[in-house]
Amino acid sequence: MARDGNYSKAPIVIAFATSNRSNAKYKVKVVRNRNIDEIIDMNYRLPGIPEKAIIKEVGMGEIFIDRYKKKYGI
Repeated sequence: MARDGNYSKAPIVIAFATSNRSNAKYKVKVVRNRNIDEIIDMNYRLPGIPEKAIIKEVGMGEIFIDRYKKKYGI
C-alpha cells in the first residue's frame, strides 16, 4: 500500500537529548520537507539527530517550535 502524500507537509518538531546522561544538552530539530508518515517509516537515521539521542517529544505544527524551545530552555 503506497502513500502518495496528498496532505500538506506541516513542520515536524523533534525535541531530543544528545545522550542519556543527566547533563546532556537538549536540542530541537525541525523537519519541513517530509510528512509524519515518512519519518515514522524511515529505517535510517535522520540527519541532524545522533543515533544515541533520546527523543523527548515530537510535535506537528509551527506552534510546537516555540513551545519546545521555551520548555527545554533553548
